Amino acid sequence: MRKNRLTVFFGVLALLIVAGTILSLPPVWLRVTYYAQQIYADIFYKLNPPEQSVFTPGQSTPDDVATAVQGTLNALNPISSPTPDPSPQPTSTPIPLPSSVLLTGVKQEPQRWNNCGPATLSMHLSYWGWTYPADLKFELPQDYVAPFLKPNDRDKNVMPYEMQTFVEEQPNLGALVRMGGDLYTIKALLNAGFPVMIEKGFEGNDFDGWMGHYNLVVGYDDAKQVIFTQDSYLLAREKNAANFEVTYEALQANWRAFNYIFLVVYPTDKLNDVLNTLGPLADETNAFRIAYDRAVLETSSLPEPREQYFAWYNAGTSLYKLRDYTNASVAYDMAFNIYPNITKKERPWRMLWYQTGPYFAYYFSARYPDVINLADTTLSAMVEPILEESYHWRALAELALGDQDAAIKDLRAALKYHDNFAPSLEQLQLLGVTP
Repeated sequence: MRKNRLTVFFGVLALLIVAGTILSLPPVWLRVTYYAQQIYADIFYKLNPPEQSVFTPGQSTPDDVATAVQGTLNALNPISSPTPDPSPQPTSTPIPLPSSVLLTGVKQEPQRWNNCGPATLSMHLSYWGWTYPADLKFELPQDYVAPFLKPNDRDKNVMPYEMQTFVEEQPNLGALVRMGGDLYTIKALLNAGFPVMIEKGFEGNDFDGWMGHYNLVVGYDDAKQVIFTQDSYLLAREKNAANFEVTYEALQANWRAFNYIFLVVYPTDKLNDVLNTLGPLADETNAFRIAYDRAVLETSSLPEPREQYFAWYNAGTSLYKLRDYTNASVAYDMAFNIYPNITKKERPWRMLWYQTGPYFAYYFSARYPDVINLADTTLSAMVEPILEESYHWRALAELALGDQDAAIKDLRAALKYHDNFAPSLEQLQLLGVTP
């Protein structure tokens, strides 16, 4: 009997050791943790439906917003149109482009869990021959990139400006981020030899509702009316997903959610080539104005509430980038008042994970309660409330309202979830408080 017990004991111990060894393998552990987190998220969202969490601007009724918006449009539309010159200048005509192009040389990389930003950026960099330092060893290049972009591996998003900063720290490489892109701009850049990274809306089978996602555009074909992308999510889940085709129509619809933002990586000696190709988008301020004009047009031309929401949100984003915070607040108010009209299943409830413009607009318009309420709404709808930007802006609003203790707590929370997050670190230093 004793011998049998020992046999069973050592058998179980051996199984545990084998199981532990298998689980410790990075690919296996990543898949296990991914599914465990997904199951937990599914349970949380069933009990706390995030699409039912609605932020309502506190300083205006829908009728007030509509009146203010109309006044804003009358005053600012189109914001980018100059006063007419007595001697009209000839307008430029877009240069005809080839009907198709496909750039090669990108090293395809399937993303790890919640890692589309680092994976897509490392693919983008690979086109220019970039590699991480030779004395380091990683299974995938994104494993080197990710800690720089998201010190907390559970971080929900990487901002385009964070990618731009990473690229500019690499030898002989630069990056530009612009809003207001269009299909012609993508085609022109591709023909000049520059892949284009875009941020867009996305709804995949593994996720509960709308999310943000990055794609690397490497080509197009007018005959098929498609662009070709390297999609890190699809590369991880489907065979033969390279050069995945996206219709022009789908590109337009999904890209709209992010104000048609794009990033271009280039060798530093090719900066002028990029600027010349960008044309009117070369100047960043002018790009914001172009993006605003398009957003205003789409607020009246798009019939569906969700598309109108995106259009008004884009108008607010462009205006805050132009530092017109008061009118940006009005545009965001319109977006948030449209939001409840969107079918619950289609609500983009993760929007503030990726685009934090409303915080800027409301804060610099002295609408501090709206900043706090928006942060509360955003964080409460998360399985794990780890958005450093939401904590930071809530802290600034709390400071403005005289609640320094709450602000310090939120600033420390921002640093807990994003180590050395510069804005929060600087604010604590200004307060003379230890992080």
